[in-house]
Amino acid sequence: MESKKSWLNLASVDIIPDLFVRIPTVGEILDNESSYYSLISSLTASPFQYMVQLDDMGIDYTKLNDYDLFKMLFPIYAKSDLSILIGEMDTSDFDIYIDKDTGQQVIYSPQNNIMIDELVYNDLTDTIRKINLLEKVQSKPGNESARKYLLEKERRKQKRNAEKKQEPYLERLVIALVNTSEFPYNYDSCMELSIYRFNQSLKQIRHKIAFDNTMTGVYAGTVDTSKLSNKDCLTWIPQN
Repeated sequence: MESKKSWLNLASVDIIPDLFVRIPTVGEILDNESSYYSLISSLTASPFQYMVQLDDMGIDYTKLNDYDLFKMLFPIYAKSDLSILIGEMDTSDFDIYIDKDTGQQVIYSPQNNIMIDELVYNDLTDTIRKINLLEKVQSKPGNESARKYLLEKERRKQKRNAEKKQEPYLERLVIALVNTSEFPYNYDSCMELSIYRFNQSLKQIRHKIAFDNTMTGVYAGTVDTSKLSNKDCLTWIPQN
C-alpha cells in the first residue's frame, strides 16, 4: 500500500503494478451511493456478515475465511462496472485460477495479467476500509448452539430491514457536516472533496466535539480525568 505520500493528496492508492484503488469524490459517490456502498461493503465483508446468504447456499460461514468469501464475490462484481473503485480496467475476465507456484486458488485476469492472492487481497481490502472508514468485522460463535442462534437472529434482522426504505447514508452526512460550524465547506465545494478527505474531516469533527464535551465536564467538575479509560479524548488532535 501507498505509504510515502499523504492520502489526503491522493486520487488513488497503488496496490500492485496495474492495480490501484481509486479515491472517488463525494460528488461521484452521491451520483449512485447505494451502488458504491454495496460494492465496497461486499468486497470487504467477512463470512460473519454473509452468514444468512451462505446458509441459504448450504455453506457454514464458520468454515470460510475472508478471502474465501472474496473469491466467491469478486468475480461476480467484476462482470459489472468497477470503474469508480479501480478505474477503467476491463475486469470482466477476473475469475478463479490455480496459482502454479503455490497450488492455491487465486483471482486472476489473463488479459490484464493481474493476480489477487490473499496478500494482495488483504492490502486491497485494508485500503478500501481506510478510505471509507469501514471497520473490519471479525466474529465467530463459541459453539454450534451459538452459531444457530446468531444465524436466526440475523435472518430476522434482514427480514425486518428488507421492509424498510433505504436511507441515503452519505447524503445525510453531507447535510450534517455542511451545517456544522467546524466544517469549512458548502454543498458545492464539498462535492469536490475526495471521500477520504471527507471521512477524515468527519472523524476529526466527531473527535473535536467529544473533546469539547469532555473539557466542559472537566471544568464543571463532573468529569474525573483519572477515571477516563480513553485518554485520547483529552486532546483535540487525532492520535491515529
